[in-house]
Amino acid sequence: MANFNRTDQSAGAHNGIKLVLAWGFVGIPLAWGVIETCINALKLFH
Repeated sequence: MANFNRTDQSAGAHNGIKLVLAWGFVGIPLAWGVIETCINALKLFH
């Protein structure tokens, strides 16, 4: 039977780092695309 009462702090920190990297990998290009789109859309109104 496996021991599920063990606390593994390093695994939790490792998962948190992976989560931040994943969001950064998706979020940074997404934010850049939204900003570029807004800048180009503003050209239509000038």
